[in-house]
Amino acid sequence: MLNTMPNGNPYATYKQAAVETATPEKLLLMLYNGAIKFLHLAEKALDEKDYSASNQWLIKVQDIILELMNTLDMERGGEIAANLYQLYDFYLQETIQANLKKDAKRLTSVLEFFELFRETWLEAAKSARLGAR
Repeated sequence: MLNTMPNGNPYATYKQAAVETATPEKLLLMLYNGAIKFLHLAEKALDEKDYSASNQWLIKVQDIILELMNTLDMERGGEIAANLYQLYDFYLQETIQANLKKDAKRLTSVLEFFELFRETWLEAAKSARLGAR
């Protein structure tokens, strides 16, 4: 019998299916939630001086930020997309510096940004759903 699950892990299969079937709005929330989760884990690891773990979590955050930057539609998004790109780039640099300098304090503004934007996006998505009814 063929094993069609990634690495034979049913949870990984479920996560992959969730990502593949998610709407763009849901994917954005998943990325924001992932960044927030990994930032908290990186802060904890830095506070505990577990630099290997903090590096691992910060690389995941950086991957998420790069994905967010790469998916911006600069043509249709205009000035908003350009501003978001600059914000993402700034916070990407902050995570890099936090990793290099082993400084959890540099992650505070990054975490605040992602938490604020997640809440803003949730409200915008709710408003859009209500307006579509």
